[in-house]
Amino acid sequence: MAAASTAAAARGRLRIADRVYARIAARAAREALAGVWIGRRVKGAPPTVSVVVPGSTVRVRVGVELPFPADLAALARAVRDRVTTQVNGLTGTRVSEVVVVVERLVTGGRS
Repeated sequence: MAAASTAAAARGRLRIADRVYARIAARAAREALAGVWIGRRVKGAPPTVSVVVPGSTVRVRVGVELPFPADLAALARAVRDRVTTQVNGLTGTRVSEVVVVVERLVTGGRS
């Protein structure tokens, strides 16, 4: 006896909590910035993340502290790209927007 196949819509729905998206995004941001802090006496605080899930997409806001001097645009782009890739790759949810906010520039050169 063969099992009856059920349409995907009839099998149910997966709901991912906002805090899961936020944790994935925070880890991705930390990974994107890990190399920039190596050899520095002072390090930035962990990123702060908030998410909004309007329907089937997710919007992410990431607040970061970055070293100064540095190529801030390139670092923000790296964070945005990594967050987009990780959130989409791990959850299958389309990321409609990632806003990276530089909250503080951290001075304190290399050791």
